[in-house]
Amino acid sequence: MRTSVDLKKQLSSLNNKSYGLYKTISGKYLFKDYVLSIDHIQGDPFASPSSIRIIITQNVAGFPSELFNKKYKRIALEDYITRLFYNNIFRIASKGSGSGKSGLMLISKCDQEVIERTCVLINEEEIQVRFKVGFPARGRSILSSELEKILFEYIPKIIDNSLKYDNLDKNKIKSVIDLSEDQNYIRSKLQELNLVAFVANGSILPRESGISNKPLKNSIKFKSPSNLQVELNLPNRGKIIGMGIKKGITLIVGGGYHGKSTLLKALELGVYNHIIGDGREYVITDDSAIKIKSEDGRSIKDTDISLFINNLPNGKDTKKFNSENASGSTSQAANIIEGIESATSLFLIDEDTSATNFMIRDKLMQRLVNKDKEPITPFIDVVKDLYKQLDISTILAVGSCGDYFNVADCVIQMDEYEAKDVTSIAKDISSNFISEERQNSQNHISIDFDRKIKKGTISADYKGNVKIKSIGTDSLCINKDIIDLKSLEQIVDPEQIDALGYIMKLAEDKIINNNKTLQEIVTDVLDFINKNGLISISSTSYGNGTLSMPRKQEIISCFNRYRNLKL
Repeated sequence: MRTSVDLKKQLSSLNNKSYGLYKTISGKYLFKDYVLSIDHIQGDPFASPSSIRIIITQNVAGFPSELFNKKYKRIALEDYITRLFYNNIFRIASKGSGSGKSGLMLISKCDQEVIERTCVLINEEEIQVRFKVGFPARGRSILSSELEKILFEYIPKIIDNSLKYDNLDKNKIKSVIDLSEDQNYIRSKLQELNLVAFVANGSILPRESGISNKPLKNSIKFKSPSNLQVELNLPNRGKIIGMGIKKGITLIVGGGYHGKSTLLKALELGVYNHIIGDGREYVITDDSAIKIKSEDGRSIKDTDISLFINNLPNGKDTKKFNSENASGSTSQAANIIEGIESATSLFLIDEDTSATNFMIRDKLMQRLVNKDKEPITPFIDVVKDLYKQLDISTILAVGSCGDYFNVADCVIQMDEYEAKDVTSIAKDISSNFISEERQNSQNHISIDFDRKIKKGTISADYKGNVKIKSIGTDSLCINKDIIDLKSLEQIVDPEQIDALGYIMKLAEDKIINNNKTLQEIVTDVLDFINKNGLISISSTSYGNGTLSMPRKQEIISCFNRYRNLKL
C-alpha cells in the first residue's frame, strides 16, 4: 500500500496540470493512524465531489464494544459520529479557494430522526467513514496545494475530534447510547402492554415551523389524561409516565389549531427514534405504523380494492383494479390494501388529507342514494373488522366526522394542546345516532396478495446503466421514470429515496424471477440487507456513503407506485 508520503509527492508533481490527472492518485494510502481511500475522483471541478473513505482500526479509535453490541446501539453511535463529523467539517475546514466545488467537504446531514446510514459504519475491528471532497482547481487546472491542506491538515484534525474515543465527550456518548436503550425498551414493551403508541409526559410535540423539524420554543408540554397514563421503568432513565394508546380504534378530536394534527404527526414519526433535545425522544409508535391519505392521480396495478369498492357502473374488476389516474377514494382504498400488504399493525389517518366519500357516508346521503347504487364501502364500516380480523389498529384525527364516535374504543380531545379522555362523553352523544347500514355491516376480509413481479421491471438505458436519483423526499427517478413518493410522509430523508432506488435495482438483479410476489421479494431484500448490511446495495465496489434505511412499508409503497411495474 502506498503511504501518505507518496501521496504528498504525487500531489506536488500534479500542481497546475490538467484536472483529469487527479485520477492518477486514486487508491489507498497509509497514514499514521488510518487508511485514506480515494475511491472516486470527479471528472471536473463542477461535477459531483470526489468520494473519500477513512478506515481506522479500533486499536486506534478505541470505542468500547458495549457501545455498539446491539443493532439499535450501533445505529445510535453511528448517527452520533456522523453528526460530530459533520459539525467538525464546518468547524475545522474552510471552503478554500478555487473554481466549481473546490474545497467543498460533505457528509450526510442528519435531521432529528436517528436512521441507519452508510456514511459511518462501525464494528469490532474498525470504523469506516464515507464522505465527499471537491478536489480544488483554478479554472480546470489542478490546485494541489489546496487539496494537500484538506488531506494533510483538515482531515487529520476532523478524525482526531470525531473518530478517537479518548478525545470525545464520553458522558455525551453514554447519554446517546442510554437513550437508544430506553427507546428500544419502550418499543419492545408496546406489544406486551397491548399498546400501539406511547407519548411521555413532558414531550414537546409542536415543531418550530413548516420548514424546521426542531422543537418549538416555549410550547406547551404534553401531559397524559390520568386514566390513560402508563408507567414504565426504563433501564437508564428509570420511571417514566405518559399516555399509552391501546390497540383498537382511537380518535383524536378537537377544534382547529388545538393540536390534533400535531399529535398525529408526532405519532407518525414515532416509528423512528429521535435525538436528545428533540422533545419527542419518548414518543414511540409501533414501528410498522403507516400514514394513509388520499392520493389523486396515482398509479394502481392489479390491486384488490374490493373490500372498499365494488359494483362499478362500468363493470370494472375491483379484485384486480388498474388505474393510471386514481381518484381520491380509490387511491386511499389502494393505500389501505397496500398497507395490509406491508404487514402494518397500525393505520394513521388525518381527516384533513382523506377523501370524504371514502371515510364516511352520512345518514342523509344513505336515505337519498341507496346502498346498491353506491360502490364505495366507507372506511368507517370496515375499521372495526380490520382490528378484529387482522389485528390492525387505527388512530384517526377528526374534526367533523362525529359518526366515528360509534366505532371508537378511545376518544382523545386536544384542547389548547391539552389531551383529555372524552370517550364516555362521545359515546353518550352518539348513542342515538347509529347508522342502520353500519349496524348491518359485516365484512369478511380476505385479500390475496398473489401478484408476481416480472423480470425486466427495472430496465437499463441504452448504455446498459440504471441511473438512480432522488428529488428531495418527494420523488425517485429511475432512468427517466419518476416515482411520485410525496404522499409517503414517513420518509424523512432524501437518502432513503436513493436507497429505495438501489433496493429496486437489487431486487431486479438478484431476486425477481417471475415467480415471487411483492411480499416475497421485499422479504428477500430485507434478509439480504440484514445479512450483508445496507452498504451492500450500492452499485459501486467502494460503497455508496449517501444511503439511509427505509422501512418495509416504504419499500412496498415505492414498488406499488412505479408506473412501469410489470406483473
